[in-house]
Amino acid sequence: MAFGLSRNVEGALCYLLFWVSGLIFLLLEREDEFIKFHAMQSFVTFLILHFAVIIISVIQLLEGYLSLITIAIIILGIVGMVKAYNGEKYKFPILEIYQKSC
Repeated sequence: MAFGLSRNVEGALCYLLFWVSGLIFLLLEREDEFIKFHAMQSFVTFLILHFAVIIISVIQLLEGYLSLITIAIIILGIVGMVKAYNGEKYKFPILEIYQKSC
């Protein structure tokens, strides 16, 4: 484990700073699949949502969606932390839909 904490705590911390903490754990964790799973999910999900916020901010016609995306980011962060802390490998539904379409 990258920081010497329990795997559940490190898995939950992957979501703390959204895509940034996901990237940090991706770079530092080499062995634990559970932590790598949550780090990758955090990184991919929140990086995509970060770019969505940037694009919507540029396209001013869609500004009403910013609050929805912000709420989604907060909810996904909390859900990810709780699921990781409880030892679950929970896939966010949006990633599940994407994987089935590929």
